[in-house]
Amino acid sequence: MRIDILLVRHPADRVSPVIPAMIEHLEEHGATVRRLYPDEGALAAPTPETTDLLILKAKTPAALEVARSAHEAGVRCFNPYPVTELCRDKVATTMALQEHGVPVPETWTVQDLADLERELAGGPLIVKPVRGSQGQGVEVVRTVEDLRALDYGQDAVMAQRFMTPDGPDRKIYRIGDEVFCVERVWPPTSYEDKLGRLVELPPAVEAVARACGDALGIDVYGVDVIEHQGEPYVVDLSSFPGFKGVPDAGRRLGAHVLSQRG
Repeated sequence: MRIDILLVRHPADRVSPVIPAMIEHLEEHGATVRRLYPDEGALAAPTPETTDLLILKAKTPAALEVARSAHEAGVRCFNPYPVTELCRDKVATTMALQEHGVPVPETWTVQDLADLERELAGGPLIVKPVRGSQGQGVEVVRTVEDLRALDYGQDAVMAQRFMTPDGPDRKIYRIGDEVFCVERVWPPTSYEDKLGRLVELPPAVEAVARACGDALGIDVYGVDVIEHQGEPYVVDLSSFPGFKGVPDAGRRLGAHVLSQRG
């Protein structure tokens, strides 16, 4: 099995063992794995003649362009390009989930932050870039002064009603039929904080987390679900997260990749 993985090269001090462990599992089971770095120079897109399966880990513009070309050429993708592209847009993702009955907070999209001032009368907001990632640019806004202090340039922003969580942050990860719930402190101050601790997943929260994959047609993803006054709400989704805190995540991902053999 010939597998290509689109990656970005991380700094040496960034701990990220999941992908190396996944690649090790794939190679131990006979797969030929090519590591491709689209952001480091021109890269010919994989084709069905060169590649049996493409894994889209990097989601930079250059990686998405390579993935788009591969998708149009007919290369099978472990995590489908159209869904990955959709998930880069937080507004489009939220709308898709909402259309399938997944509970999400009240949501707005604006070009001008001033358009959100009247919404503050209903309570605090969380404001975030439409195409942000890793929590960058996410701000809780409680007053008009807080709002006016923000600067996202000319980019559109997304705002959601801030709903005070009933408990700690939960990251829920799905790999095939398996679902894991990792509880974390926020903001994390160490790698151990990012790993969090594995906790039992309440049935209602698991149902919502699985519904996200059903809505988008994927079974590998991460989702942030908060419980507010006993009700679960989806506040973020990633089509290929880091799976930190999931036991033996690299092997589990590798096994799931191998299950896609044509």
